[in-house]
Amino acid sequence: MVEAFVTSVRLLPARGGESRSGYPWELPAIAALADGIALDPRVTYLIGENGSGKSTLLEAVAVAAGMNPEGGSSNFAFSTRDSHSELSDAVRLSRGGRRPKTDFFLRAESLFTAATYLEQLAESPLDGDPLAAYGGVSLHEQSHGESFLAVLIHRFGPDGLYLLDEPEAALSTQNCLTFLRRIHELVRDGSQLVIATHSPIILAYPEATIYACGAGGVEAVAYEDAEPVRLTQSFLAARERFLAQLLTD
Repeated sequence: MVEAFVTSVRLLPARGGESRSGYPWELPAIAALADGIALDPRVTYLIGENGSGKSTLLEAVAVAAGMNPEGGSSNFAFSTRDSHSELSDAVRLSRGGRRPKTDFFLRAESLFTAATYLEQLAESPLDGDPLAAYGGVSLHEQSHGESFLAVLIHRFGPDGLYLLDEPEAALSTQNCLTFLRRIHELVRDGSQLVIATHSPIILAYPEATIYACGAGGVEAVAYEDAEPVRLTQSFLAARERFLAQLLTD
């Protein structure tokens, strides 16, 4: 098995006088980092309810690894709002013997801003054509899902460290399957991915590590036991019963 670029994430002890009250410190998933969590050398998933801390954790890993908190690679220098938490300064990434050739933090909700930044770079003749690495077409000239796939297909490459926050927000059901195929190609070419998701399709990559973030902290779970999978299966198996309960006045 290929060695991971990042082998684990751990929360450092508070420094003298450092206050760790309020967000994000009160989240059980963040507190659980004191014991550290191991990252799969291929694919690690983070799942959990809205507000459970999975995206906060993913963002902290991205920033600690040197990537732009609003999305993009370690070479992206734009900032529209300083909204990321201080968690990234308090986590330590344990790194393997390899170093990634490239990296990217892909956030569905901030892809528009990243696309604008790329267009601004393209206006400078000294920078060459930054859009060439994204298929040669402005991401603004494609639909949200198309631009998201363009980044996955053209920008992501071998031996990369890739962090993705809820990619299903930009993808159709069919393109979630396309995404699974792309994950396999990237893993085959030596890449490591960490993905926060609610999608049972995206979650289905074989032999991946799945961490559930919740009131009990961070727990490794099997695919069949992951809540997005169990709840979706239950709904599809008994849709009329679910709807009768949900829509009762």
